[in-house]
Amino acid sequence: MKTINDLLLNMTVEEKAAILAGTEFWKTNDIPRLSIPSIYMTDGPCGLRKQGEKADHLGLNQSEETTSFPTGATVASSWNLNNAQEMGRAIAKESQHFGVNLLLGPSINIKRNPRCGRNFEYYSEDPLILGEFGTAFVNGVQKEGVGVSVKHFAVNNNENYRFMGDSVVDERALREIYLKAFEMVVKRSQPATVMCAYNKVNGTYCAENKELLTEILREEWGFNGAVVSDWGAVSNRVEGIKAGMDLEMPGDCTFFRKQIIDAANSGELSMKDLDKAVSNILQLIQRTSPIKKGAEFNKEEHHNLSCEIATDGAVLLKNEGSLPLAKN
Repeated sequence: MKTINDLLLNMTVEEKAAILAGTEFWKTNDIPRLSIPSIYMTDGPCGLRKQGEKADHLGLNQSEETTSFPTGATVASSWNLNNAQEMGRAIAKESQHFGVNLLLGPSINIKRNPRCGRNFEYYSEDPLILGEFGTAFVNGVQKEGVGVSVKHFAVNNNENYRFMGDSVVDERALREIYLKAFEMVVKRSQPATVMCAYNKVNGTYCAENKELLTEILREEWGFNGAVVSDWGAVSNRVEGIKAGMDLEMPGDCTFFRKQIIDAANSGELSMKDLDKAVSNILQLIQRTSPIKKGAEFNKEEHHNLSCEIATDGAVLLKNEGSLPLAKN
């Protein structure tokens, strides 16, 4: 691949719009004319979920045989950061084997609502524990050359109205509780990507939230990777690019691609903003594309590691007269 500046100079507006969107659920678009390859991304935080040719978002079709690792809730219950790092390394090796460049994890949202359907993959209700375990996992994965997508940014804590809910939160709670883990991971590990959430935060969708994606994430914390949307989280593509949301997933949306092209041609979207987003994706491709596809991994070793982590995370309560409960 040429340098990013050379590629930007040679890309058409149509090609720039294409590279800012995914294709076939889990891939980025390639640009054969400029020898820009596609990269592959997939779930997840609790073990690689790599599907074959019949890919779908819900995971209904057959997946490749990979190691099932303990959930984030179990991993954090061990109080052992080495578990998260070793689990990350193992999942990264399996990612390489199956040609996965970017792992969609870890999940480091706060457990605030007990009915949240993603609580099993979130580590904790405590920001410090989330930040420590998230950092350990990211370091484990990225040391093997596979990128991560830290998710879901931000304040993504319930399932009701998950695509349109508005998380209303004051500045102190936002900083001290909901953003703290993301801040820790970004500053300590520089993840390849951060995934923006479905919901709104204080009235603005995360995918269009400039305060979150540019002012806090990039300018305050120094994040230098790419921002990826959760699958279907984009509502206005042009406003998203202006806010700092780079890659729309799963993509293949003609309407959004036309939005970008029309806005760039009319001047509504500046070439500076467009090129910044494209540059972030080109950097992501360069950073994660040299994986060792087909590299072998030890299935039995990974199985045993999974069992060790699960055992370490088991929590036993001592019965000092509480059980059995009195009938009244």
